[in-house]
Amino acid sequence: MNSGDYKYIWQSSDWPNWHYDLAALAKPLAEVCRAQGMLLGRLSDVGMNLREQASLLVLTEDVLKTSEIEGEHFDASTVRSSIARRLGVDIGALAATDRHVEGVVEMVLDATSHSADALILERLFGWHAALFPNGFSGMSRIQIGEFRADEDGPMQVVSGPIGRQKVHYEAPPAEDLQQEIAHFLDWLNHGSLEDHAILKAGIAHLWFVTLHPFDDGNGRIARAVGDLLLARADGNNQRFYSLSAQIQRERAGYYDILEKTQKGTLDITHWLSWFLATLLQAIAQAQLTLDAVLVKANFWQRWSATSFNERQIKLLNRLQDGFEGKLTSKKWAAIAKCSTDTALRDITELLNLGVLQKSESGGRSTSYELAA
Repeated sequence: MNSGDYKYIWQSSDWPNWHYDLAALAKPLAEVCRAQGMLLGRLSDVGMNLREQASLLVLTEDVLKTSEIEGEHFDASTVRSSIARRLGVDIGALAATDRHVEGVVEMVLDATSHSADALILERLFGWHAALFPNGFSGMSRIQIGEFRADEDGPMQVVSGPIGRQKVHYEAPPAEDLQQEIAHFLDWLNHGSLEDHAILKAGIAHLWFVTLHPFDDGNGRIARAVGDLLLARADGNNQRFYSLSAQIQRERAGYYDILEKTQKGTLDITHWLSWFLATLLQAIAQAQLTLDAVLVKANFWQRWSATSFNERQIKLLNRLQDGFEGKLTSKKWAAIAKCSTDTALRDITELLNLGVLQKSESGGRSTSYELAA
């Protein structure tokens, strides 16, 4: 049956017998495996503390970006604190907790830290409940820890203003979900070994988001399922690259290939090709993250004999973790929760030591940056 005989792939008589051209995927798959090996090899040469710092950075970005894809924005310091607390990584003072952040962190860490454990229905429902701790998605009450019921009609992915909405996709009916998810989980936990472990992660992501079994949170859970399988493929429960972050960078391309695939045939070669290319970029980005971790470690080693106060340590770490915008004395005071005069004294000390320098970029207020 070709795609002209049905609108969505789940309506195919051969559903869900995925197939793909392995020969066409051999080269990009080999490139991903090589990049994974180089990254993990490089990480094996650094100490445990630096690996933990690299993993913390990646997991923080993963939680932030998997939520941003769905239009939800979290405070980075809150996310970093939540992950550090759970991993036992010392980052100094911890930010206040947020139960929505905690829920996403719980799901991401459970998927990656316990990737070897079977993904059973109760675990899947637990992830969903963690994402929506108050039982609401925005202003709407949704069913938590159970499949959607389609009481208001079929589950559809739409865009555009009310009255002129475009339907991009319609998911399988609710009454089929029990059987569909059972089939999916059986394949994921006990399926054929014919699929390469990395390709299996790409198939699982597509399969789950195509089923769209929940009222909300399907995209985030699909990415967590993919991360679980990528962790199995790595044989490492520490995460050092974020596919979610790369998907966020290529969000338009993601939705485009997803819609085309869900309206196409069960030959998913093009989807897997896109998945591998995106994964390769995610690993390349992880190399840059590791570079940043090593630069930060070298910085603190260089200044290990110098005494800094807590405010200075906090702001110097913020600068190295990727400070957004320009650092002014006013921003310093706000972040460090001190007066502007105290902020200026802190900054002046660091200028005299040669730790900071005045930024050459223009603007009304003087701004500062780490000295070269």
